[in-house]
Amino acid sequence: MRSGHRPGRLPGHRLGRPFGYRLGRPFGWLWAAYGTSALGTWLAFGAFPLIAIRVLHAGPAEVAALSSVGAAVGAAVAVPLGPLVEFRRKRPVLIAMDLLRFAALLTIPAAFALGVLTFVQLLLVSVLVAAADITFRAASGAYLKTLLPAGDLLLANARLESTTWTSTIIGPPLGGAAIGLLGPVATVAADAVSYLLCALGIGATGGHEPPPARRQATRMRAGDLLDGWRYILADATLRPLFFNTAAFNSLVMAADPLLAVLMLGRLGFAPWQYGLAFAAPSVGGLLGARLARRLVTRYGQHRVLLVAGTLRALWPVGLAFVRPGSAGLLLVAGVELGLIFCCGLFNPVSATYRLQRTAPERTARTLSAWAVTTKASTALLTALWGVLGVLLGPRTAITLAGVLVLATPLLLPHRPAPLLPGPQPAPSRT
Repeated sequence: MRSGHRPGRLPGHRLGRPFGYRLGRPFGWLWAAYGTSALGTWLAFGAFPLIAIRVLHAGPAEVAALSSVGAAVGAAVAVPLGPLVEFRRKRPVLIAMDLLRFAALLTIPAAFALGVLTFVQLLLVSVLVAAADITFRAASGAYLKTLLPAGDLLLANARLESTTWTSTIIGPPLGGAAIGLLGPVATVAADAVSYLLCALGIGATGGHEPPPARRQATRMRAGDLLDGWRYILADATLRPLFFNTAAFNSLVMAADPLLAVLMLGRLGFAPWQYGLAFAAPSVGGLLGARLARRLVTRYGQHRVLLVAGTLRALWPVGLAFVRPGSAGLLLVAGVELGLIFCCGLFNPVSATYRLQRTAPERTARTLSAWAVTTKASTALLTALWGVLGVLLGPRTAITLAGVLVLATPLLLPHRPAPLLPGPQPAPSRT
C-alpha cells in the first residue's frame, strides 16, 4: 500500500497478513505471558467476594466496598505512576508490576493459613492489584509499540483480544471447580503464580528496548500528573473515543451486579445457569477478534471502529427483558453473544487506533490516564447503580443503564484523522 493511504486505514502491507503470521520471538513471549496472567485472573474471578463472605462473614456493604472502593483507590494510587513510567524502560516496569501483584496476592493464602486474614488486608491487596494493573496496562502498550511496526499492531492486539476471550471461556469453569474442591483462597494462590510466570515470560522477551524519552524537568511537578489527560483532550479523535470508552464500559459494568441479583434472586436461576449465560457467549469475542484485521483491511480502520462501536451499544438494553426459565436464559445468552462479539471486534481496533494516534513519548502517560479514568468511573457508577437498584429495583436500574448505553455512539470519533507520522521500529523475525 502506498504512503498516501486512506485516512483511518493502518499503513503498511502487513495489514493483509494472515492471523497465524509470526510476529517474532519477543512478541511471542509477551503473548504467552499475557495469556498466562489472563487465565490466572479468570481462574480467581469472584474469589475476593467469596472469601469476604464465606471466610470473613462480611456483609453486603463490605463486599460492595471491596469492589468499588478498592478499584477507586487503586486508580488514585496509579495516577502519579503514569508520568514516572513514561521516562523509564518499560520491560523492567512490567516485570516489577507482575512481581508486586504476585507478592500482594500471595499474602492472602499465607494469612489464611496462619488464621490472621482480615477484611482490611483484602481491601489493601485489591488496591495494590488495581494500581499495579493500571500501571502494567500503560507500560505494556508503550512496550508493544517498541516491539512491532505500526502495520503489525492490529494483528498483535487482535491476538491479545482473542486470548482474553479464550481465557474467559476456560477460566471461570475451571475456577468454579477449583473453588468447589479447594476453596476460593486456592484460586487466589493460582492467580498469584500466574503473575510470577508472566514476569518470567516478559523477562524472556529479551531484545534491545529503545531508550525512553527524557524528562525536561529534573523533578516531577504536580502538573505533570495531568499530562496524559491534557494530551487526550487536546486530540480531536482521541477525546471522543476516550469519553465513549469510559461511558460504555462503566455503564455495562455497573449493571452486572444488579443482573446477578435479578437472575440469582427473583428469577431463580441456578449459579451454573448464570455462569453459563456469560461464559458460553465469550466465543463471540474470540470470533470478533479474529475478524478485526480482515474487516479493517477491507473497509478501513475508522469505519470498522464506528460501526462496531455503534452496534455494541444496541445490546445491553435487551437485558431489561429477561424472564424466568429457559427463554430468559437464552435471551441473556443471546444478548451477551451479540455484545461480546461487537466488543471483541471493537477492542483491538480501538486499542490500535489509540496507539497510532499517540506520540511515542506520550504513550505511557496517555494509557495510564485512560485506564485510571475507566477504572475510577466504573467504580463510581457501580456504586451509584447499587443505590439505584435499591431505590428503583434491579430491573429498572438495568433498563436505565441500557438506555444510556444507546447514546454512547454519539461520543465516537465520526471523522477519520490521519495517523501520526514517524518511523516505526521493525523487529527481527524468527
